Amino acid sequence: MPYRLPEMPQSVWTSLPLQSDLSALEATAARTYGAPRALALGGAQAAIQLVPRLDPPGRAAVLSPSYNEHAAALAAQGWQVSQAPDLDAMIGADLAVVVNPNNPDGRVWSSMRLAELASQVGRLVVDESFMDATPEQSLAPSMDSEKVVILRSFGKFYGLAGLRLGFVIAGPQTLAQLRALAGPWAVSGPAIAAGMIALADRDWQQDMARRLLQDAARLDALAARAGWPLVGGCRLFRTYATLDAARAQDQLARASIWTRRFPYSATWLRLGLPGAAREWRLLEQALAA
Repeated sequence: MPYRLPEMPQSVWTSLPLQSDLSALEATAARTYGAPRALALGGAQAAIQLVPRLDPPGRAAVLSPSYNEHAAALAAQGWQVSQAPDLDAMIGADLAVVVNPNNPDGRVWSSMRLAELASQVGRLVVDESFMDATPEQSLAPSMDSEKVVILRSFGKFYGLAGLRLGFVIAGPQTLAQLRALAGPWAVSGPAIAAGMIALADRDWQQDMARRLLQDAARLDALAARAGWPLVGGCRLFRTYATLDAARAQDQLARASIWTRRFPYSATWLRLGLPGAAREWRLLEQALAA
């Protein structure tokens, strides 16, 4: 279930946000993520578009299969992009991108291993968009380097994707570069106000992490009964091997359930975790059909 926001002051809709508002949000995000500093942007996707502009184009390696937008954004800025099957294949790249937990198979790499990789590439980008439910696995508290850029998404964990809010954790010079590239008012007043409230709500965060763990197990059980073995995932999504992903996607779409399939697999299908009881009933009925 999405985070329930209180009524917002009228001023967040009618006035441009102040720098002090933005600074307060970024300080709250840094505390929540255990990081020394953070930069707020209009979603993790905004950061994905800006990161390729930090350095002159060179050789980039993206751990694959993974979220397609990283490779697309790098290629659009003139980078020579290769798809790396593992971390060792990324050694020597001018820029390396690791999604952790990975989307869509949920692979996770330890902070120690990622720190080692950071010393073997020009710059390491770690996309932690799905990390909020397992903060103990985050690289943010243990890494403070101009060579490492960590991306965090707000909308996924809090269920408020339409708010468009995300953060970058990096060295001060890197954040200054990104802030200049993003331009003024990169984050809206409502997003700043909502982020301040939700990021400070530790009780809700802990309760939601526990609930997502239970819901992930429940979804795995439903999929297993349908004959879909688990490929992988995290507490925010699960990816299953179906006999025919296009057919399975169509079956669920007829029940108003949207899923994600992938150009590199004819069988993989990714599902988000249902929220309300009605959504669980719809999914159970659709899988049994």
